Amino acid sequence: MKNLWTGAAAVIQPGKFAGILVIWGITLLYVLFQGGKTSLMLFIMVSVLLIYLVVSGTFGVRKAKGQRQLSADAEKPDLLQAGGHLAVKLKVTIPGLLPLPYVVVREVLKRHNGESWVFEESIVPSFKGQGELHFRTPSLERGRYTFADTDILSEDIFGLMEHKGTFLAEGQFRVLPRTVPIPRWLLYDRRSRLAGPQAALMHSRRETTQINGVRDYVYGDRLTRIHWNATAKTGEWKSKEFEQESIPKTMLVLDGSANAYSGSSQFELAVSVAASLLGYGIRERIGIGLCCLGKNTTVFQPAEGEAERKRMVQYLVDLNTEGRGPLAARLEQSSRMFPKGCYFVLISPQSGQPALDALRWAESLGMTPSQIYVRHPGSALRGGEWLDALRQRGISGYSVHSLQELPAVVGGEGFR
Repeated sequence: MKNLWTGAAAVIQPGKFAGILVIWGITLLYVLFQGGKTSLMLFIMVSVLLIYLVVSGTFGVRKAKGQRQLSADAEKPDLLQAGGHLAVKLKVTIPGLLPLPYVVVREVLKRHNGESWVFEESIVPSFKGQGELHFRTPSLERGRYTFADTDILSEDIFGLMEHKGTFLAEGQFRVLPRTVPIPRWLLYDRRSRLAGPQAALMHSRRETTQINGVRDYVYGDRLTRIHWNATAKTGEWKSKEFEQESIPKTMLVLDGSANAYSGSSQFELAVSVAASLLGYGIRERIGIGLCCLGKNTTVFQPAEGEAERKRMVQYLVDLNTEGRGPLAARLEQSSRMFPKGCYFVLISPQSGQPALDALRWAESLGMTPSQIYVRHPGSALRGGEWLDALRQRGISGYSVHSLQELPAVVGGEGFR
């Protein structure tokens, strides 16, 4: 939840207000030159109306304040998953005792790439000038979102004049990229022909005989794996957790070139692929790092911890396609950050010489290169020719055009 009270400013339409002043002046002259009860009563009524308009414009929506509350299905609304919705409650307080028939509240939600959404609704303030606005955002995509100034509009009870106030009730949150669970990655299977000739010499992810702890029982565990003492103490089935042999670290290289993607949906797919593979590394306790070739080249060292993975995913939230120049040249600037002998996974829609130069650069430094070829979601092309060209050079390749097919593709069920 994020709450903040701030002040506001009001704007009164000068044309209508000048007209009321002219009418008041005419009634004043009518009293001075005509006299009598009729002219006096007319002057008093217009004067009371003028005072009401001045007071309502000065102490009404001009002094309005707002308090915003954000809530979502997730525990932390400031870290919302892509595709989710956010419930917003805005409490509005308008000081003063003058009645207002209704007020119109206009909210503006801005995304980090410049997109914006406008939410407008009317509320009826209570006698104390309090009201609440409830609305739900549309399905949100990856990015950083901020609520801009809130406009509040009101009219007097006679509908003669409109008053406008502005206040800031701060509210900002982040939407993480879409992800899918990946049960298996064929890259780490030394028996797979996709792993390439160099990876066949690497160790596969195998368990040792050294017990490393206790975990919950998973359907299919052998009886010899069950930890009977822990099961008896807790009353729930527990299994032994064994240490696993080390395998090479992995570096995911996300291409953020400005001219590489044919649309925002294709880049969102590439970001989601990177985020999903990072999640796989955490579950399998594989050291996975991240290199983003955006406006600047940013490298995160391979790590197995949840905290490091969160840092990488949060960096993906604000990433845009702002990279310039060849991939290999930008990678060369951060060559010291790449562990020797690691898996080099290029996530890019580029093919041909630009991608091949980057993969050869990784191979020259002793890394095992591979590419996840990101096709446009609406494209019918499979990218088979490019993947065949890579495999002829001993480089593994995967082709994806939707996030839902990623688990099957990297698992070996449709890598073309």
